[in-house]
Amino acid sequence: MDIRERLKHSTSITPFQRRVYMELLNIPAGEVITYGELARRIGCRSAQAVGQALKRNPFAPEVPCHRVVAADGSLGGYFGQRQGAMIERKRKMLADERG
Repeated sequence: MDIRERLKHSTSITPFQRRVYMELLNIPAGEVITYGELARRIGCRSAQAVGQALKRNPFAPEVPCHRVVAADGSLGGYFGQRQGAMIERKRKMLADERG
């Protein structure tokens, strides 16, 4: 079953998380968008709510939450972390995707 089908049928995520994760699949490898832009794309007014959904992403990295960055262009968070090993992992995944 492909990832879109797994997301559609998952009982371990909320409908809001499903909308966030489905939209993440539309971000091409090597590209990034902001939390606010992702929120706008799904009709949500809260970048923080999107960030919380990404923090709980059980499908990462297949559902690429690492492609979402802060409005100021910084990496933002990754799995709830703003520094350390997880941010370095996010940085490496983005670099690898960009070639």
